[in-house]
Amino acid sequence: MTMRSRRTRRFLVACAVLGVLFGCSQGATSDTSSRVTTAEQEAVTLTLLAHDSFTPTEGIFDDFTALTGITVRVVRGGDAGALVTKAVVTSGNPEGDVLWGVDNTLLSRALEADVFSPYVTVHRGDIDADAVALSPEGHVTPVDSGDVCINYDKQWFEERRITPPLTLQALTSSTYRNLLVVSSPLTSSPGLAFMLATVAEFGDEWSQWWATMRENGVLIVDSWNDAYYGHFTASSDGDRPIVVSYATSPPAEVIFADPRPSEAPTAVAALTCFRQYEFVGILRGTKYESAARQLVDFLVSRRFQEDLPLTQFVWPINRTAKVPQEFLDYSLRPENPLSIDPATIARRRAEWLDTFTEVVLR
Repeated sequence: MTMRSRRTRRFLVACAVLGVLFGCSQGATSDTSSRVTTAEQEAVTLTLLAHDSFTPTEGIFDDFTALTGITVRVVRGGDAGALVTKAVVTSGNPEGDVLWGVDNTLLSRALEADVFSPYVTVHRGDIDADAVALSPEGHVTPVDSGDVCINYDKQWFEERRITPPLTLQALTSSTYRNLLVVSSPLTSSPGLAFMLATVAEFGDEWSQWWATMRENGVLIVDSWNDAYYGHFTASSDGDRPIVVSYATSPPAEVIFADPRPSEAPTAVAALTCFRQYEFVGILRGTKYESAARQLVDFLVSRRFQEDLPLTQFVWPINRTAKVPQEFLDYSLRPENPLSIDPATIARRRAEWLDTFTEVVLR
């Protein structure tokens, strides 16, 4: 892939670029009020809190700084769950200005704690309507989407002439005993999404599914990284050929390989997927709310959104963003992913986690 230039744009092209970054048009005058003065901009450094998987292209914030005078400092703080926990504890007295990475499984927890200051981005009209509906009042802004699914090692199953599991129910078969590794819903965002997938699939019988899986040798680990790079046969010396990961993990296996294979070594069981949306929000209590609004606009602009597929391996939420062909070639986008209403998650998440702990971990 030809890497686009990351050099800072000069002011001679600033006006043209502003149209891309901030949606400047006849219908986008509403963002004028969010601009800070030149004097304010010169002194502002925004702290963007993010999870450990936030790895945009180096230098991507240079354009934003050149156009606004605002510097961005990224501080990573563990998994999304840990990030939200700290944001809840520091609500109103935040350790940063903007937070990237709260997802729809954790959003209600952050909203209940009044973590965010509402802002409706100038790009709202370009954002997937289903994602906007999850925070209609604009407490947070959608930034990307993905699907948490069962992934499996194709070669492992082919060599043994075993049919891989294509549904959640199939995993309970003795054929797959001691083959699945899952990150814990107590400590991992994809782990929580997968637990919710089982609730969505089995309803009141979801805990019985987990009880059966415990008998069938499911391995629970603390993090996605431990599951995928510590136990999954396709990515480690582990002995588990089935893992909970993302529908976009297969393209990562191809794009990061050297040499690149003609096809992904892993595959996704589409009927097991749970749709996950990530959001960015302005932290209530920031001293730089006007500048923070500009950063939110940048994060959902085409400039930043088009960087996401090959760095974060997620789908851009901005419908005008172009997705690289190599990402499309190896990615699966489930047509009917599992989902649960955020209000239901808010009401029952603690209960479900307690049940999971009792059934699976004790």
